[in-house]
Amino acid sequence: MGRSTFEGPILSGDNRFGPIRDVGYTDLVQTALLDFSVTTPNTANYGGGSGVFVSSNNIPNSTGVIYTPQSGVFSNTGPTKASAPTADTSGTIYRGVVFYVPYSSNITDVIVDVGTLPTDGSVTANSIQPYVSNNFATSTGVYATMAAITSATRGTATFVGSQLAPTLQDFQNPQVGTQPSWFSQVVVTLKITNTSLTTPTSGQIEVTVRYTQLDMNIGNSTTYPYGNFD
Repeated sequence: MGRSTFEGPILSGDNRFGPIRDVGYTDLVQTALLDFSVTTPNTANYGGGSGVFVSSNNIPNSTGVIYTPQSGVFSNTGPTKASAPTADTSGTIYRGVVFYVPYSSNITDVIVDVGTLPTDGSVTANSIQPYVSNNFATSTGVYATMAAITSATRGTATFVGSQLAPTLQDFQNPQVGTQPSWFSQVVVTLKITNTSLTTPTSGQIEVTVRYTQLDMNIGNSTTYPYGNFD
């Protein structure tokens, strides 16, 4: 089985030009499985920890870096790390996944699959509230709204108003010597609760973000370079 990695939006179709142009974008997916019995970073299905989220962009799971959104303002010093997510407290646990996507992408779906509810061995979570934003969030995020999940089931997002807008210019490439290209970050925060619940030692949650990378250079039907960047 082959694998290809390349830069830029994926367009596919039969007719690039003319009134019957049928070129369309490709749906893209990133996902991460959190197993709370796995507590070692860079291990398959690492579930994160107190004040630590997971990145979806590495196999196996690694520690996710959350950057402070720059709101599209260029900085010679590059991005800065945001404050860590809230540490575990009795009754409230935060876990989550950081997704890095091309800026101005269109998020089409966020899925949270709860295979088994998190438990500390004596107390089992009775609510998992996802928040979908461009930073660690403790209330409804900028990108989607999701209802609390109370059993081993699938939760899906809904999108209204400003949540339908393309993703934001959150941070520049943090690697020294690279071009200052922009990225969006989509942070799915999971607020896991039950009275007296402490750090979970088991439970599995898979988080998936589906999005479309839009072409920022395609122009329109009357302005170059429409049809010439495919």
